[in-house]
Amino acid sequence: MVDILALTLSHGLLLFAVWKLLQRDDLDLEVPDAGEQPRD
Repeated sequence: MVDILALTLSHGLLLFAVWKLLQRDDLDLEVPDAGEQPRD
């Protein structure tokens, strides 16, 4: 019982973290670094 609870809790928290990360608006936004030259 404890093993199932621990596995469910840990996987649930990982799934929640991935879900929250995928909801971010800046996920696909690429900001160039300060020292990077613009490409033509």
